[in-house]
Amino acid sequence: MRHLICSASVSVLLFSTPALAQAPDASESGDSIIVTAARTILPANALPLTIDVIDQETLNQQVAIGGSIVDAVSALTPSFSPTRQKLSGAGETLRGRSPLYAINGIPQTTPLRDGSRDGFTIDPFFIDRVELIYGSNALQGIGGAGGIVNQVTVAPPANDGISGRVLVQGNSDSGFNSDGRGGKIAGLIAWKGGRWDAMAGAAFEKRGAFYDGHGSRVGTDLTQGETQDSRSWSLFGRFGYALSDSARLDLTMSRFELKGEGDYVSIPGIPSIDRPTTSVRGTPPGVPATNRTESAALSLTDSNLWGGNFIAQIFFNRSRDTYGGEIAPLASFQDPAIAPVGTLFDQSQNRSRKYGGKISYERTVPGFDALTTTLGLDVLYDLTEQRLIATGRTWVPPTDYRSLAPFAQFNLALFDKKLRFAGGVRYEDVRIHINDYHTLWTYGGGVDVKGGTPRFNSTLFNGGVILEPWAGIRAYASYAEGYTVPDVGRIARAVAKPGFDIGRNVNVAPIVSNNREIGVELKRGPVDASAAYFWSTSKNGSVLVQTGGVYEVQRQRVEIQGLELNLSVKMPVPGLSLSTGYAHLIGRTDGSDNGIDMVDRDLDGANISPDRLNVAANYARGPLSLRVQTQFFLSRQFERTPGNYDPLYRFDGYSVTDASIRYQTGFGTLTLAAQNIFDKFYIDYYSQTVRPDFVNNYFAGRGRNFTLSWDYRF
Repeated sequence: MRHLICSASVSVLLFSTPALAQAPDASESGDSIIVTAARTILPANALPLTIDVIDQETLNQQVAIGGSIVDAVSALTPSFSPTRQKLSGAGETLRGRSPLYAINGIPQTTPLRDGSRDGFTIDPFFIDRVELIYGSNALQGIGGAGGIVNQVTVAPPANDGISGRVLVQGNSDSGFNSDGRGGKIAGLIAWKGGRWDAMAGAAFEKRGAFYDGHGSRVGTDLTQGETQDSRSWSLFGRFGYALSDSARLDLTMSRFELKGEGDYVSIPGIPSIDRPTTSVRGTPPGVPATNRTESAALSLTDSNLWGGNFIAQIFFNRSRDTYGGEIAPLASFQDPAIAPVGTLFDQSQNRSRKYGGKISYERTVPGFDALTTTLGLDVLYDLTEQRLIATGRTWVPPTDYRSLAPFAQFNLALFDKKLRFAGGVRYEDVRIHINDYHTLWTYGGGVDVKGGTPRFNSTLFNGGVILEPWAGIRAYASYAEGYTVPDVGRIARAVAKPGFDIGRNVNVAPIVSNNREIGVELKRGPVDASAAYFWSTSKNGSVLVQTGGVYEVQRQRVEIQGLELNLSVKMPVPGLSLSTGYAHLIGRTDGSDNGIDMVDRDLDGANISPDRLNVAANYARGPLSLRVQTQFFLSRQFERTPGNYDPLYRFDGYSVTDASIRYQTGFGTLTLAAQNIFDKFYIDYYSQTVRPDFVNNYFAGRGRNFTLSWDYRF
């Protein structure tokens, strides 16, 4: 079961030291758990943050059920959207806003042209734990509007010698159809000798077709990409050297590629009678949708440098996200100079490269040990473009983003650490540059656009207070600011005005979200409970509206509020625990161009997840462990115009029950997991609430499927 670290307020440490995998984990620290995504060596109970940690045992259990880290996070986090079960994560939000995915603190998101593929950049086999920080914050810089999902890779071996892990896995739908079967094999070997250590591993997975609760193939999203009917390869390496008893040098590298097999084409659904889009054998045009990511990071840490903790990190990340193509008269990539309109096929590919560095130093103030301070600097450079790979054209011109962000953070402990105050400031200095370019024919026949270098800077504040009068009983309140930028690539590619000047006419000022939270936490004896209420506002939110042939960024107020409740109880029966979690979210925006700054309609299902109730029973005793969990997604309506609820945009609600049984043998661990064990038929949340009349993307959820695993460690 998920290890609930704390329910504390949303984002305060807008900075500190980079998130690195070698920080102590829960098993090493007892109750004083160090959460690396919080970018400090202070324990979680010293921070006014809402934090969850999914440990490796729980993560492996959930991945066996759902198949991915995104599925694991969604299943365990009531305020996270139900997943789309696709390669694209568009519409999957945390607390009503998009989270920032990171690996060891390295951002995987491409905000300049958001491709929504950041949840699939490494195989879960190489992840030790997942750290969740809830709510808007700037802990990792740009992109943490809804929070942070930080994937911490496996730690180096503690003892000299050779060790390792092997995983063999098989998967099938409940009908045991030949095309519904899949499998996975993965291995990791580690070595430590004196000051040196090394790890290397590889994972391969083949996924079959998905079947819904009626026994029909789930429809394929040929444009955005699929996890079904796909293959993935993942490589991982980590090499370290202990410079001294307190200092380490680490090099971590990974490569991940997930590629569709291209065996199916879609058959349109009929939304009016809840008949979903399905799939039949066929060969779609072009190259199958693919996701490829390569990362490398070199870090230097010293936990006792002049009495403080020093961390420096430089990193590189490169991604290529290929999307499926189409032939359509109104498709954006048509050009009669190449082929008659309605006959030209093309498909796009996002290309992004990131370089960056993080440096920080944290220690108590000499002579005043109650005050812990952190000073540091983050640097990020991101170059992103979107190409049309069949014809070799540029859709989104190369756009580079440069950020320099110095920061300072303070944490003051009073009355034997029963009362704490935390606060700080981060200064973001951002430059976005686009060279002169020419748009596609679809946009005004193709026009010359003058590039430019928009700049902005923003000072982001945070503060919070934690009261812990007795161990395990806490109350807290906090305020934090996070930021992101509008989808610059989408704006730039759609310019249709000749002589348009990007530098003068496009508003790319940051979207700053203000997050406030109050809550309480009880962790005593057999009870682990928490309650948190939050409200988040963006006075200048971002909505894209096409005006006069160009996408303009309209600033509209956005308000989101929510309640999160969690309870876990260890029962008198040895090894048995019961847990439940509930999340209620409301999102409103100002959709009226009347000059009045007042929210007057609901955010749709692409932003706000349905209210959810999770219940689970977990039993672990000796070599046997069992888990049964049910997610209840509650029905919802949307006020799309003031006072009017559109009957087309509604969510009927559904529930899904999963189960898992594991047994530790003398030669590895055997796991049998089942997703949607009652074979429930349902239309997924995104299909019902975002484009419910779109016949090609009216998808059913996955029906019952089984996974059998053998996991051996040596």
